[in-house]
Amino acid sequence: MTFHCKVLIVLLLVVKTALGQPANFDRTEIVFVSDTQAPLWFEHLYLKSNHNRLATKEIFGDILLRNPAAVYLLGDVVAIGTSDRQWKPMDIYLQNLRNNGTQINACLGNHDVLRTPAKGEKKFQQRFPDHLKTGSLNITDSVAVILLNSNFKSLSPQEDSAQTRWYRNTLSNLDSDNAVKCIITGCHHSPFTNSRLVKSSMGVRQRFLSSFLGSKKSGVFLSGHSHNFEHFKQYGKDFFVIGGGGGLHQPLKHGRGIIPDVSAAYKPMFHYLAVQRCGSQLLLTSIMLQPDFSGFKTGAAFIINNTSTNH
Repeated sequence: MTFHCKVLIVLLLVVKTALGQPANFDRTEIVFVSDTQAPLWFEHLYLKSNHNRLATKEIFGDILLRNPAAVYLLGDVVAIGTSDRQWKPMDIYLQNLRNNGTQINACLGNHDVLRTPAKGEKKFQQRFPDHLKTGSLNITDSVAVILLNSNFKSLSPQEDSAQTRWYRNTLSNLDSDNAVKCIITGCHHSPFTNSRLVKSSMGVRQRFLSSFLGSKKSGVFLSGHSHNFEHFKQYGKDFFVIGGGGGLHQPLKHGRGIIPDVSAAYKPMFHYLAVQRCGSQLLLTSIMLQPDFSGFKTGAAFIINNTSTNH
């Protein structure tokens, strides 16, 4: 890491610690948030609620204050994708960000295609017109963000294989593009999680991991579905679960057989991720809503250098 990058990262961390969130003057920051869906009635039977709708509202309000260049939603944007009622508050949050000049992108989660996938996809597409169900690419400040569709059951065999092939080819092209410094991949279902309610996605591993691991500029894989913050170091690369956008918090496994979690001591209930680039490094900052809902603060920060992580 260059001396300039070290100084910049230290200054950013100081500001984050002092203010809770930085004033984003150059608008190069990218934000990721996942699982912003409101709880469904039956989920309250086995999971504890905690003002979840308010938490989602507060998260989008804080993101608006950060004024990022782009926001990426990693699925389960709403509880039932076919419901206009469920979309009503989300439409306001998204429009506020767009009015502020923030680019909005999203990938599908299982709740977004719940009950009637085709109808859910149609309503999703209305909110995110640039969405492509077999993978999309956007670039901000030399950071390429690839969003993938991990709802494999709603894809035809042709779409499924086309997405896997497109992802492999896109990574190869980006690795050869000198204008791209870093690559972030995101999808809804987590390839690794210790959640007691949802499993690690073997489908994501089988389709995407080989290409991700073989990409020299890819150091970060983001996902949700597990309503937790989890950080796994696998095959020399970093996998983050950031499902803290407002869904009911899920219990985690403990004891033998769990996947080693780098952030085992950091388990905020509600949170989102802010990303900034410095050279070929990425500064990832987990922004957490304080337990008493009094505001947000920097919960944890990570420096990612393509294929290596320093803390």
